[in-house]
Amino acid sequence: MGLIRSFFNNTRKPTGLRGRLMLSRMNAEHAAVSDWGMAQLPATSPRSIAELGCGGGRNAAELLRRYPGASLTAIDYSPESVGRTARVNAAEVASGRCRTLQADVSDLPLPTDTFDLATAFETVYFWPGPVASLREVLRVLKPGGTLLVVNEADGTDPRDTRWTRVIDDLSIYTEQQLAEFLREAGFVSVRSSREERRHWLCLLAEKPV
Repeated sequence: MGLIRSFFNNTRKPTGLRGRLMLSRMNAEHAAVSDWGMAQLPATSPRSIAELGCGGGRNAAELLRRYPGASLTAIDYSPESVGRTARVNAAEVASGRCRTLQADVSDLPLPTDTFDLATAFETVYFWPGPVASLREVLRVLKPGGTLLVVNEADGTDPRDTRWTRVIDDLSIYTEQQLAEFLREAGFVSVRSSREERRHWLCLLAEKPV
């Protein structure tokens, strides 16, 4: 594996020094699309949040800031990501508002009907399934709970094929594909937003009551 390919594969599962560098890059470069996605959420006051694919921990920190009455579980299958998220949110971890967990989204070691809100920023590209993984997310949400999916690529920009050639197991989905996956998994009230100039994509879906 070449140096460039090796580095960018750390977007999938950050490991070692290159993984730590990638996490710093993610925190900086994905902030704008993440905040745009959070702005699509309706007025809500979640008490419990699952941040799926927590990466470098920046989005966990922003969610905790936006929802001061909430607790948050930050989940990633990369130990490097889990450690970085814990460090970025050290005060919230110490207070009990934030906990970190190494786990795969396809098999979450979490009880059913637990979370009001689940978020997935720049991560569904790598989910196994992905319908089976979405069913697992549905399981851990409370009835009426919301899933927010935010992607920097909406599957309509031909230039994005450069990433699928470089990064292993990367799948870029269109708005229609993701909406179909969500409905097949059992979600309802699926709705989407796009920032067409930058090809950003956001989907919101709910667990049936």
